[in-house]
Amino acid sequence: MKLYNTMSKRKEEFVPIEEGKVRMYVCGPTVYNFIHIGNARPMIIFDTVRRYFEYKGYEVNFVSNFTDVDDKIIKKANEEQVTAEEISTRYIAECKKDMEAMNVRPATTHPLATQEIPGMIAMIETLIEKGYAYEKNGTVYFRTRKFEPYGKLSHKNLDDLRSGERSLLVTGEDEKEDPLDFVLWKPKKEGEPFWTSPWSDGRPGWHIECSEMSKKYLGEQIDIHAGGEDLIFPHHENEIAQSEAANGKEFAHYWLHNGFLNIDNRKMSKSLGNFRTVREITEQYDPQVFRFFMLSAHYRSPLNFSAELMDAAKNGFERIVTAVENLKYLLGNAKEDAMTAKEQEKFAKTEAFVKEFEGAMEDDFNTADAVSAIFNLVKYANTNTDETSSKEFLEQLKGLIVKLADVLGLIVEKKEEMLDEEVESLIAERQAARKAKNFQRADEIRNELLEKGIILEDTREGVKWKRA
Repeated sequence: MKLYNTMSKRKEEFVPIEEGKVRMYVCGPTVYNFIHIGNARPMIIFDTVRRYFEYKGYEVNFVSNFTDVDDKIIKKANEEQVTAEEISTRYIAECKKDMEAMNVRPATTHPLATQEIPGMIAMIETLIEKGYAYEKNGTVYFRTRKFEPYGKLSHKNLDDLRSGERSLLVTGEDEKEDPLDFVLWKPKKEGEPFWTSPWSDGRPGWHIECSEMSKKYLGEQIDIHAGGEDLIFPHHENEIAQSEAANGKEFAHYWLHNGFLNIDNRKMSKSLGNFRTVREITEQYDPQVFRFFMLSAHYRSPLNFSAELMDAAKNGFERIVTAVENLKYLLGNAKEDAMTAKEQEKFAKTEAFVKEFEGAMEDDFNTADAVSAIFNLVKYANTNTDETSSKEFLEQLKGLIVKLADVLGLIVEKKEEMLDEEVESLIAERQAARKAKNFQRADEIRNELLEKGIILEDTREGVKWKRA
């Protein structure tokens, strides 16, 4: 399996630190609003990467954080006259709903920055002890020049940054030993949330958060660190500097970054009025079509979002769904027969499509070519089945299409439609189970309904439900 490593700028054979295991960290969103479709791209891409590793038998420890303390969160909290915690808690819940709609699996661990601050303080103390950090008036800075390989990920030269890219530098230069030094800890401002540290009441810098959370949940060395290409500099560059200076080890073996998402060939921004949230898009389109669209280009390529491309994605996705529906229809009337010798020969030929799919995924997760392999399998199934096909042959073909689509996180088998009275009956049973403190049964019912495409919401007015 080959991955394109941003660090080396080439494809490299994947060799895990520990045989059969993958330790993977993906930078998650800052939760001050509904996630936008740019946030969704790394979520879908790296969820698919994780799924493929699991399909190949790896045990994946997948960590993705929520940044739940940040200037934008504080600004939103002040606007609404609520606490920053109230804002972050609200939008973490909304983000999880959007992830569920896009069939993005929950991470092994979703750490919150605010719950990991003691570890961040300890890491900053280590950096000060080792001479990589210093304190000025309650602010702690990282000595960028002391970390000699600084710039190895972004391939930026420190002197070029100093002279030609001053817009990239952090403010507060008058206090710093060097304008390139960046913040590890900053004192609180009036009305901001804060934590007590040896230097001041304040909060951590953004970069140190991910260094500590990655170390705590994955160890000092990880296999894969991933995120959007906008994070390469300064965020990931600074993570490397902090982590390697503190731990004395190479931080991550492979760095994966997805390309930007544009809207109608323009960069998404609020000022241009083309800012689109996942919630808005999934009200307009099936979330599965949106996921299919995200996988229709190579993850490192820029991707353009437009109504025309979403319509094309809808047609492509429906080709697969229709093929599965046709097989289910044929199964409804098929005889309980085993495969004939001829059908066994035909099914053996599907191995070529599986090889094509795996070959695409093992070439730096080329999901566009993996989708093409599924289309080829669909075409083969359509042309090699009819009313005379055996049940076993139909089931095997349907199962293979569903299995490969599932590796991409695509749900191509429609759930059986539930009648409203069936749903209401199960909700009543769940309420009775909760009243009887039989929470296991209550959870079973919620999951059973979710599998059938029914989402429950516990509100003050009672339980509400909707179709996914």
